[in-house]
Amino acid sequence: MMNTKIKINHFSGSRLALAILVLSLALPMSFTSCKDEDFLEEKAYATLLTDIWYDSQEGIKQGIAGLHQHVRRQWYWGQENQDQISIWLAGLGTDVAFHGENPNNNRFLCNYENYIVPSGGAENTIEYHWRYSYELIQRANYVIDACEKLAPTMWKREGQKEEYIAEAKFFRAWAYRNLTSFYGKVPVIDYPIKAVKVDFERDPLEKAYALIESDLKTATTDLPERGKEEGTGRINQGAAWQLLCEVYLAQKKYTDAVDAANKLIGGTYGYALMTSRFGGKNSVYGTGDVFWDLHANGNQFSTANTEGIWVMPFGRVQADDNTNHRAGRCWGNAYFRLSHTPDMPDKDVNGGSYAAGEGLANWSAFMGERRLGGQNFPHINGGTYSGYSDTLGRGVSWIHPTNLTSYFLWEGNWDNDYRNAKHMVRRDFYYDNPKSSFHGKKINMKVDYAEWYAKGKRDARNDTCQYIFPFFMKKFDPCNVITNSGTSGNGDSFKDIYVMRLAETYLSRAEAYIGLGDYQKAVDDINVVRRRSNAKEITLAEIIAQPAPATAADIKIPSFVWDDKTKILYYLLDERARELYTEECRHFVLRRTGTMLDRTRIYNNNPARDKWTGLNIAEKHLLWPVPQRDIDLNKDNAWEQNPGY
Repeated sequence: MMNTKIKINHFSGSRLALAILVLSLALPMSFTSCKDEDFLEEKAYATLLTDIWYDSQEGIKQGIAGLHQHVRRQWYWGQENQDQISIWLAGLGTDVAFHGENPNNNRFLCNYENYIVPSGGAENTIEYHWRYSYELIQRANYVIDACEKLAPTMWKREGQKEEYIAEAKFFRAWAYRNLTSFYGKVPVIDYPIKAVKVDFERDPLEKAYALIESDLKTATTDLPERGKEEGTGRINQGAAWQLLCEVYLAQKKYTDAVDAANKLIGGTYGYALMTSRFGGKNSVYGTGDVFWDLHANGNQFSTANTEGIWVMPFGRVQADDNTNHRAGRCWGNAYFRLSHTPDMPDKDVNGGSYAAGEGLANWSAFMGERRLGGQNFPHINGGTYSGYSDTLGRGVSWIHPTNLTSYFLWEGNWDNDYRNAKHMVRRDFYYDNPKSSFHGKKINMKVDYAEWYAKGKRDARNDTCQYIFPFFMKKFDPCNVITNSGTSGNGDSFKDIYVMRLAETYLSRAEAYIGLGDYQKAVDDINVVRRRSNAKEITLAEIIAQPAPATAADIKIPSFVWDDKTKILYYLLDERARELYTEECRHFVLRRTGTMLDRTRIYNNNPARDKWTGLNIAEKHLLWPVPQRDIDLNKDNAWEQNPGY
């Protein structure tokens, strides 16, 4: 018998209890020549061992690069992970956003009851965030282990070993912050898994937080300071302090959170909010301000930028190989699907009864860019119209901002707040078809298509949820079409993006001050951020005077009380949305502030769900279930599922 058994000893950690083992593929040559004991014997003909790959400083450095790549790929749209990253990074399922392409979809967290469930395939969101967090932990543990084993003479400079260990520990802490927020009690593993293990413990939260704090405290001393990193995008002490601040907030250690924030605000690292223009550019509209400068292409790593703490670098050459992200697809609207202009002859749209020159190809609402070899609409002078605009890209409406995000947040500051400027939020869209009398006019769906709605020939939900709605362009780069010119970039963006910046630190410190009952200091920090964006300063008295957005009876939460603490906390959360929408994981923030249930029910206005239901979110959803697959695989130590599942 031909023996083709291969045993791989490098466990990636994709699942806690599942070793990567390629089982036998028996190709029978002669049944009589095979003995049972020979068949059952496992032989390793090929192994992938970290001892081989991490046997030098350069090898370990590649391991560090792998940690960065893993985070970029799995959590920042280095690949097409639609549901998972839309929820994690774009705020689906919270107060700030819902799925626009199809609000009644079975995907994209349109309904908590049928989406947040323990069982699902490999790309199920519940499994995804569990699996990739533990992959990151496993990778970090291997790097730490390799650093400890590498001979001292192999390091190229003093302190390099400690820096590498600290960077790996930072990523391990980052992964455990994700896990504890979403799942609660989880196995705490601070060593590389090198053999099959099916008896993991779900450890108390205190144990996980103890490891996170220990890892981050190491990182705050052993990582390099700002500006002294080995390479662009590498982690420094500032990022460790920021993450430690967030971890303290999650544990309600508010004094510690203030102390951590103070290391960055007015500390010795040189961080400061950007308050003056820099970079020497304007937007494609010829406008700009300091907030636009912060997010302009190429400015994130500018030496003039003192606000960025951790910036994720992306490439500028080619798409779909971890060098680009999906800012256009995610937050952009699918304007190109709007179909016809209002003055198209009213005939049977689907019946093909139009005469030559009258059909949809001639009455498209968006003819788009004229490009030779285009794909959609004939051009009268040769060539074609693409159907897409380079200023808008190719959005797919994965993320639709709620009314809170689109409108309520800007009341009283609509025209002056830089964060609501036309180069940050595209609200006005214009017909683009020279044949139509509407050409060049601003689109007003309700008025322009009133007759079509009255006749039942247009879907108002698609028009306002998928086609035309405010496009938050913070991560998008209009007219910078690098790839896929036929679709105006295909929704890709090559901008470097912020993971952490100092404005968040101010707002995190304000959160800690609220926890300590020092409301005035919280308002002071909020106003520092507001002043930079030319928003009117707010007073504590004005915040206290806010009316309640809902009653306990409305949202069916008897414990909901509109007291002073809730008022100032709600205002802070509004300010975080104004400043950090598209940048933060909103789930973390709402969970740790205890507002996930009420704010989602109050503000998530997905039109496919009843008012005040918040996508049918229930108390059990404040923690996600542990993936059933991992419960089943951990067969020698039964785990109890999170309550309610």
